Amino acid sequence: MEQFSYRRSQDVLALSASFTDFTYKKHCHEEYAVGVTLRGIQQYNLDGHYQASHPNGVMLFNREQLHDGSSYDKEGIDYVMLYLKPELVEEIMGKKELCFSTPIVYDPKLAQSILMLNDAVQHRQDEAECSTRLYDLVQMLAREEQPAKLWKPQDSLVRKAIEIMHCSTADVLKLDDLSAEFGLSKFQFIREFKACAGISPYQFFLNCKVEHARQAVEKQKDLYAAVADCGFVDLTHLNRHFKRVFGVTAYEYMLQLQR
Repeated sequence: MEQFSYRRSQDVLALSASFTDFTYKKHCHEEYAVGVTLRGIQQYNLDGHYQASHPNGVMLFNREQLHDGSSYDKEGIDYVMLYLKPELVEEIMGKKELCFSTPIVYDPKLAQSILMLNDAVQHRQDEAECSTRLYDLVQMLAREEQPAKLWKPQDSLVRKAIEIMHCSTADVLKLDDLSAEFGLSKFQFIREFKACAGISPYQFFLNCKVEHARQAVEKQKDLYAAVADCGFVDLTHLNRHFKRVFGVTAYEYMLQLQR
């Protein structure tokens, strides 16, 4: 049975999940994501490399780091995940960014910090408590980070293309226009983008639309505004793609945040 429970505090989005057959499509998030595997083995490809998080494994995802996800076997998995706003992380760290070089660590204290913050958000604890736990967690995460850039210098085409796509999520992706920005044919552009990012421009653009729709649902509590603002054909179209990334439809997500 698939169970996805989303809750949001002022600063953190928390997910508690349990499933067997569900598979996340390849996607990425604008936030940092950190989580703990509670039961089973969670497998995923991260930037093209296979990962397997066993019980008590702490999963660390950089911003816009491409990944999918599924259970290793039919026994299923239970896990929690926290999504941390980059601007808040940088504020806590004194205008510095996090960059994890190790995707999975087995650190009981770090795992406990993640679980305590998830519990506080899931049970609607006082915002002061959630903020304090977030501060403590980020300080611990800073010990796991490495002074490296997420994007390599040769990824400049990807960086620029992503900036353009983020600014045009209400539109249809026009590959001819986008590739012309770089003096390439559309097929040359697809090849270069996919070689650097590990995903096609269309798939990444669709992921951007879903991410922006999630933010719109959180802010406006209006599904049809999210459909219009993010360029989806209709609510069914949004829900189908939303569920592939978040495990629930946009409507279910909105209801969970309102509880």
